Amino acid sequence: MSNIALIGATGNIGSRVLEEALARKHTVTAITRDPRKVSARAGMVIRAGSTTDAPALVKILKGHDIVVVSVKWNENDIRRVIDTIRKSGVKRALFVVGAGSLLRKDGRRHYDVMAEKGVQPPTSLPALQAYEEIRKIDDLDWTAISPPASIPAGQRTGKFRRGLDKLIENSKGESRISREDFAIAIVDEIETPKHIRKRFTVGY
Repeated sequence: MSNIALIGATGNIGSRVLEEALARKHTVTAITRDPRKVSARAGMVIRAGSTTDAPALVKILKGHDIVVVSVKWNENDIRRVIDTIRKSGVKRALFVVGAGSLLRKDGRRHYDVMAEKGVQPPTSLPALQAYEEIRKIDDLDWTAISPPASIPAGQRTGKFRRGLDKLIENSKGESRISREDFAIAIVDEIETPKHIRKRFTVGY
């Protein structure tokens, strides 16, 4: 079992990762800006923390097997986050980075295709830029994971496909996965690393 530090434990994705990891009997330090949003659970330690307070976060992260980072990249500085993980001494990190950097069937980035359509969520470009910074890391065992185009709340099915840099679409051209199944993919990667210093994606 792993000792996981989870930054963003109360977010849409982070909360599902928390549930999945605890269900599999991992130990999780749930790190959030507002601890009141998390109820005490067996196997979990709750810590108030933010990427904006690097010295405090370094202390929280120390001693863990892996740091999972699931935050809004328009509100967090990727370089500061990477530096904080380095200073903590934790050598393994998994980052959730968004779908924008994935490639469509025509070879263009999903971000560029959506931008042409006038669709640019505030997190899209910062998440893409975060991934570009993560790719430069050569002293940590990092993994990045991108969701498909749509990641709503839904059912935990355990049935999905994995890929690397290409957006996964079904036969109807839809690109989606539930947050619950996305969390399965993250905890699977924690348990059985298959994408060290790589990015991967999942989808139906």
